[in-house]
Amino acid sequence: MADELELLRRANPVPSTDPRFHDRPLDQHAERRLNHLLHSGRPRPLRRWFWSVGTAAAVGVVVLALTLSGPTTAPAVAAPRPLVIEAGSTPVPLDRLADRAAASDSSLPLRQGTHVQTWSLSMTSGPEARPPITVPEERVVRWKADGSHTELVVATDPRRPGKPVITDADPVPRTVEDGHVLSRRTYPPSWSDAPPQARPPHDAERLRAYLEEIDPIEAMDTTQLLDAVAVLLDNWTLGARETATLARVLSEAKGLRPVGAVTDRLGRKGQAYVYDDKAHSGRRMLILDPATGAVLGLEDTVTKADPEYGVKAGDVMSYRAWLR
Repeated sequence: MADELELLRRANPVPSTDPRFHDRPLDQHAERRLNHLLHSGRPRPLRRWFWSVGTAAAVGVVVLALTLSGPTTAPAVAAPRPLVIEAGSTPVPLDRLADRAAASDSSLPLRQGTHVQTWSLSMTSGPEARPPITVPEERVVRWKADGSHTELVVATDPRRPGKPVITDADPVPRTVEDGHVLSRRTYPPSWSDAPPQARPPHDAERLRAYLEEIDPIEAMDTTQLLDAVAVLLDNWTLGARETATLARVLSEAKGLRPVGAVTDRLGRKGQAYVYDDKAHSGRRMLILDPATGAVLGLEDTVTKADPEYGVKAGDVMSYRAWLR
């Protein structure tokens, strides 16, 4: 055993006396990463699979019915249908929509906090893996003048008002009543000067740099841009100026192409823009308000089956709908 340990010590290029690994206060970069993890509003890891994959207009639909423990034994639909582009609709180029947003006379203010409805695919792997299930949740985050904020998460599915809702908040997925409170938390004051808590700018160049800073580890391609936009909108409700600026930044994204009109999962009319994320075997659909350029939703759809997790091509991995 001593010989093996000595080999491992020699293979480790970092000596035990290296000062970088001593206990000490977090540096600025570490603080930003920690704040991002704590407040980005991203889904819980491992149990819920939120790929950086995209969505398509007309792909296969997988509906899985299963009975879960809870107050009801009604079967639940496991995967929502991918959004479908309206036949014959005219795609609107992103730069034109950005021009519309800039010309809008809206006076909506920027507000810290968010209101978002999500549908995310929860799954497990292994020989005793359960079938994937789609978990719908609504989250409302409100900030107070003293820098503290509250977060309310409820189980609800606007597609099926009043019907029981699946949740995986417990170790075993179950159904709960529509509107069931999953968590209600209050966080102490925090005044971070780093994205996404820092106030977003309304200048395109500065906003692009802001979005890059949300995840500075990787160079920002269109995949990372869409991820950063989701994080931004999970922390801020944009005002008219910030919305127009974001539309301008999105208009310069490579590979994000217009595909036509669509009605989102909350019944809102929008213009859809699709990005084929070939590196992650998926497609992403961004939905913008056709008049103001505001981001209404983001849908991720997998295009390649993964038998280990029971996922088939065409499954909607996640959908986020932002509200004011």
